[in-house]
Amino acid sequence: MASTSTMKRTDSITDNIPNALKQSQYYMKRCFARYMEKGRRILKIQELRDELEKVIDDKSERDHVLEGYLGTMFSSVQEAVVIPPHVTFAARPTPGYWEFVKVNSLDLSDVKQISPADYLKLKEMIVDENWSTDENALEVDFGAFDFSMPKLTMSSSIGNGLSFVSKFMTAKLSGRVENAQPIVDYLLSLEYQGEKLMINETLNTAAKLQMALIVAEVSLSDLPKDTPYQSLELRFKEWGFERGWGDNSERVQETIKSLSEVLQAPDPQNLENFFCKLPIIFNVVIFSPHGYFGQSDVLGLPDTGGQVVYILDQVRALEEELLFRIKCQGLNMKPQIIVVTRLIPDARGTKCNQEWEPIIGTKYSHILRVPFRSETGVLRRWVSRFDIYPYLERFAQDVTSKIQDAMEGKPDLIIGNYTDGNLVASLIASKLGITQATIAHALEKTKYEDSDIKWKELDPKYHFSCQFIADTIAMNATDFIITSTYQEIAGSKERPGQYESHTAFTLPGLCRVVSGINVYDPKFNIAAPGADQSVYFPYTETEKRFTSFHPAIEELLYSKVDNDEHIGHLADRKKPIIFSMARLDTVKNLTGLTEWYGKNKRLRSLVNLVIVGGFFDPSKSKDREEMAEIRKMHALIEKYQLKGQIRWIAAQSDRNRNGELYRCIADTKGAFVQPALYEAFGLTVIEAMNCGLPTFATNQGGPAEIIVDGVSGFHINPTNGDESSNKIADFFEKCKANPGHWNQFSADGLKRINECYTWKIYANKVLNMGCIYSFWKQLNKDQKQAKQRYIQAFYNLQFRNLVKNVPFTSDETQQSDSKPAGKPQPTQRHVT
Repeated sequence: MASTSTMKRTDSITDNIPNALKQSQYYMKRCFARYMEKGRRILKIQELRDELEKVIDDKSERDHVLEGYLGTMFSSVQEAVVIPPHVTFAARPTPGYWEFVKVNSLDLSDVKQISPADYLKLKEMIVDENWSTDENALEVDFGAFDFSMPKLTMSSSIGNGLSFVSKFMTAKLSGRVENAQPIVDYLLSLEYQGEKLMINETLNTAAKLQMALIVAEVSLSDLPKDTPYQSLELRFKEWGFERGWGDNSERVQETIKSLSEVLQAPDPQNLENFFCKLPIIFNVVIFSPHGYFGQSDVLGLPDTGGQVVYILDQVRALEEELLFRIKCQGLNMKPQIIVVTRLIPDARGTKCNQEWEPIIGTKYSHILRVPFRSETGVLRRWVSRFDIYPYLERFAQDVTSKIQDAMEGKPDLIIGNYTDGNLVASLIASKLGITQATIAHALEKTKYEDSDIKWKELDPKYHFSCQFIADTIAMNATDFIITSTYQEIAGSKERPGQYESHTAFTLPGLCRVVSGINVYDPKFNIAAPGADQSVYFPYTETEKRFTSFHPAIEELLYSKVDNDEHIGHLADRKKPIIFSMARLDTVKNLTGLTEWYGKNKRLRSLVNLVIVGGFFDPSKSKDREEMAEIRKMHALIEKYQLKGQIRWIAAQSDRNRNGELYRCIADTKGAFVQPALYEAFGLTVIEAMNCGLPTFATNQGGPAEIIVDGVSGFHINPTNGDESSNKIADFFEKCKANPGHWNQFSADGLKRINECYTWKIYANKVLNMGCIYSFWKQLNKDQKQAKQRYIQAFYNLQFRNLVKNVPFTSDETQQSDSKPAGKPQPTQRHVT
């Protein structure tokens, strides 16, 4: 919730709302009276709108009343706090910008804007009035240390931190040659295990470096482009240059020219290009402590899913990119990537009790497992990610020495994952002075409504007080944040993003976070992951197809026998197939898609439906929501008489077979449909498009960014089944009339993926971030150190005390949910 001092708007809701309320005074007085009826409470969006509809039940009249600024206010309001006689609205007119508007229900002209802190106090009055009025209540304000730091100003620029930082550095380094001295000092600091890189003390000023670059560039001008650097090394060393400029004269010349331009007249793109060429990153450590982290036999075990697969794919891509860069730099170092996780002695048949494990598909990357320890010794069994906090500090201490021993020094970049990994990364990065990145994967705060003000109710089970504070510490400690989508940071016009929910929040009785994180901070960057293109590749690449799976897929799709793996059948095999694969829960909306299909006779005449997800027998599930969705699916098949047109397949975890299944659906000239009510990213969308399947995906969340509607696929509204099913039917009618229509969307979807959503693109972006933010950190070290001291105080005085309330887990008394829902499956690209 960005304070109004951060962003001034001329169209302030506070300034405009009095006249708007006055114009519809009759209805608004009645509406506000209804808000007052039940006394103190927090009203959510739908409750606010429901009360308005009860007051103005005629839709045309309601539309008329909501014209202009009154409509703007109600469409931007996220919630309201009722403390009679006032209603205070939390309005969000644009992503990342909030206004808090307090209205007197007895006098609608009495409207004023209040601060985020005052709004949080009003929320606290609902659950803990004594805390809300305590003048000595702890207020946490990380923003107080960012006053000198530049911020983005346009909501459309959120997530483009790297580009913004490059522009700001350009301005700071421009002008006199002396302004470039920070670049010289940074180049002098570059080394690998004691070996100097780029330049030595001979070139210790910007003027000296500039002159040496001129001499070096002249000496290279007549040489063949492929002249190896070894032929130049002695001469270059005499002038003050060390290795790292390139592997041949052409690359050396490119790097020299790039730095010369930066020193003389820098521009953001050239500055970024230069820093990304530098030999800065060789060794990377990635933290993922919770769950069972392994390469096989772990999926299906508690707290173990997509994060494991993400990291393993990430490591392969990063190592490949590092090897390429190091070669281009003319160096022969071997990069190391270590994934640090927890060693679990009672490993349930997995390798999670093995300290070191090479990562398959890499040359120099490993998993390092370190056990959780307490005063009573090593914890032998799994512990829930919600109960992990008492072990993390000692884990970080134990890990630090092992990493330094393995790498023969400090790593160059640390990447944290999820709350626990990000906190450990923060502790170690602070201790060793290393550039840090964080990846949230999922911020639990957004999953549970009012989980901040209700933390006391939820803490015995989830320990959210520890989690929310750990997340906020890591967000502020890190040098840059990697996200998969814009919406993960700042949401959409309708709903706040995951990170945005940490802008200001309160834990009554504990602390009031008046400034947690600012989504306009340039540390936010978007780097979307890809799909493994050795598994998910176009259906047209016939020589690569996994044909050994074809008999099994034939049986999976078309057998008329019902069994534990599939039920229903497809009577008309000539029809294309629309296909969806996800968990069987309410948000994924597979039953919604089934109902859309059942209701739409035109769609049913054109295509068959295949659903992959869940069990068929609700008694096999331990999840109440999944059990309800299973029953609903059976009821829908019966209600709409779908037998002969639907195939329901149980959840599949073999990613190689799933990749071929996508391609077999493409062989039918079908399509992939992702109908989720909300989807944070949309990995299955990328997998389908990689395989050449035209794709229809929800307009709520990440898929709305992946797909360009009507160009590389289609957006569908998950709350309007009629509209969505007709959009799918329209597509297949056009394909029936013109087969080239299907081919066009297949090709354009694949083009979109190759341009924006591959692991190669991801690895290049992340390493570029590591290079730029390493220098940015040095450029702003005074501000960074001041904020770090504040973080350390908050960690020691608040977080460590909270951790004392989390009991150590006993090996004898494990939680009931420690047992896996089913037999563990090989670690593969899981279905999200």
